[in-house]
Amino acid sequence: MRKLIAYPLSCIYYLFFGLALVVFHPIQWFCFNVFGYKAHKNSVDALQFCLMRCVNILGSRHSFYNPYDLDTSQPVLIVSNHQSMADIPPLMWYFRKHHVKFVSKKELGKGIASVSYNLRHGGSVLIDRKNPRQSIVAIRKFGDYIESTKRAAVIFPEGTRSRDGKPKPFQTKGLETLIKYIPSAIIIPVTINNSWKNLRYGKFPLGIGNHLTFTAHKPIKKSDFETQELLLEHIETTIKNSIKL
Repeated sequence: MRKLIAYPLSCIYYLFFGLALVVFHPIQWFCFNVFGYKAHKNSVDALQFCLMRCVNILGSRHSFYNPYDLDTSQPVLIVSNHQSMADIPPLMWYFRKHHVKFVSKKELGKGIASVSYNLRHGGSVLIDRKNPRQSIVAIRKFGDYIESTKRAAVIFPEGTRSRDGKPKPFQTKGLETLIKYIPSAIIIPVTINNSWKNLRYGKFPLGIGNHLTFTAHKPIKKSDFETQELLLEHIETTIKNSIKL
């Protein structure tokens, strides 16, 4: 019965999800080209809020847990597990005061209304995962940008999303590069739970009635650890220990 109900709800979801992307694409273009970065960011924030509300159509909801007060005078590095594309809007919305940017695969830089435009013009970095040299150089420049602007970078060290919620081994090369080139960053490990359930049946129908949770763990600094190996181990352990299967 649950899967049967998911069919009509998924149709309604995709209708409103696609409508949001199409409507906000020209809005983004206008804001960026006429009013500049700040207006463009506000339009992107509004888009994320709308995309989160689209998930409510599926009978699902978000909860964000962050008991730590962060100011905006230091760059932020958000490190998270990755379960679905539904991870993106809440991270951007709840951390919006930090001007969230992403390390994303280059394939997302074209062909997707609103999403591709923001990735190309909003300050994120697009990497070619088949070209490690290009990826490291691009991430290095991205790190310099985050350090100088005091904004926030998000990286998913698993590389690709988990389809069943089980965490994948961290590929730390990109994370190591960001830590190196954002030396003053406050590092926030984040654990995402239940996002994968939106795709429990595949892309159609979508899963319904899920509680997506985002837990921000205690912020840390590179200087808190004697070696980088201990830092990376702490980040991975902290994130994975809070994943509920």
